[in-house]
Amino acid sequence: MFKLALVIGAAFVLQIMLSMRQMRHFSNEFVKLRRQGKVACGRKSGGFHAGAIVMFLIDEDGIIRCGRKLEGTTCIARVRPLDGFEGRFIGSLTEEDGPKGHRNLRKAIADAALTYNKITAGEEVPEPPSPVQKLGRSVGHIFHKKATVGQ
Repeated sequence: MFKLALVIGAAFVLQIMLSMRQMRHFSNEFVKLRRQGKVACGRKSGGFHAGAIVMFLIDEDGIIRCGRKLEGTTCIARVRPLDGFEGRFIGSLTEEDGPKGHRNLRKAIADAALTYNKITAGEEVPEPPSPVQKLGRSVGHIFHKKATVGQ
């Protein structure tokens, strides 16, 4: 029993260390882009699928100069170039503009465009719900459904 607890504890510590390394790598890449100008970001969490974060370096007119992506299901994923968007206006990007077969990457690209459009319109971009908030909503919906069915 002690050995099992030790293995689980070691795996937990390793996961934390690798996640911190990934966050530091992402932060460094973001800072590199930010030093060159404005950056528009989009994200889509993955759950059991590969999540994605995109960053676009844009000029004053919203024209993309370069793109980066972080896509994967593990903490081993690294920021990589996202080519094919240079010279395009970020506000006009849609899910269809993303690579085929990468559902969450396509949604993250659309989220970057939506965020850019909201910011330029002077709107506030809401924070996404935390995992605990999502769980609370799910549980609340289950109880709400039971209450309405019983009436």
